[in-house]
Amino acid sequence: MTQAFHQTGGWIEVIAGVMFSGKSEELIRRVRRAIIARKRVQVFKSHLDARYAGIYSISSHDGRTVHAVPADSAAQIALQIDPMAHVIAIDEAQFLDEGVVPLVTSLAARGRRVIVAGTDTDFRGEPFGAMPDLMAIAEVVDKLHAICVLCGGPASRNQRLIGGRPAPYDSPTIMVGGTESYEARCRMCFSIPRRDAHQASLL
Repeated sequence: MTQAFHQTGGWIEVIAGVMFSGKSEELIRRVRRAIIARKRVQVFKSHLDARYAGIYSISSHDGRTVHAVPADSAAQIALQIDPMAHVIAIDEAQFLDEGVVPLVTSLAARGRRVIVAGTDTDFRGEPFGAMPDLMAIAEVVDKLHAICVLCGGPASRNQRLIGGRPAPYDSPTIMVGGTESYEARCRMCFSIPRRDAHQASLL
């Protein structure tokens, strides 16, 4: 468990999983514990996610919030890092560019505790953004699951819906939304039209 992990210097923690699995809630919990421990904490989030609490906050689905600095890129985060911060947290990391990997590596090398949360697979069930690389370099990885809305099993897939039907394979990778656009589903209940089926329909 993360709570039992101790190391001198810095390290990287990744909280990964599907939507509705509690990633932001877990990030907020760790941030609040760090504040209680009198650590100086700085929180960032992708500017793309303005759901629930607005662009200057991270919010869990159960309504808990924490102040956050919005950023378009890893470079923007780097320019705004508090040199006195002990803990750097980044939410919705899947929306950031690949530069987030060397950024968090550098922060950890300089003695920071870095907490990163993000969705590890996109609506196709494929690796999402820099999340696979972040999971590979982290000292600690926690993969959370939601509950499948169809069978009640552990959900590991993001089912995107358009008009109540599974989104086509060639839909844009990034589409921010909540329960109106996404469902958590298990591997067996997850459904997406095949790439070749979509292409055939265009002929």
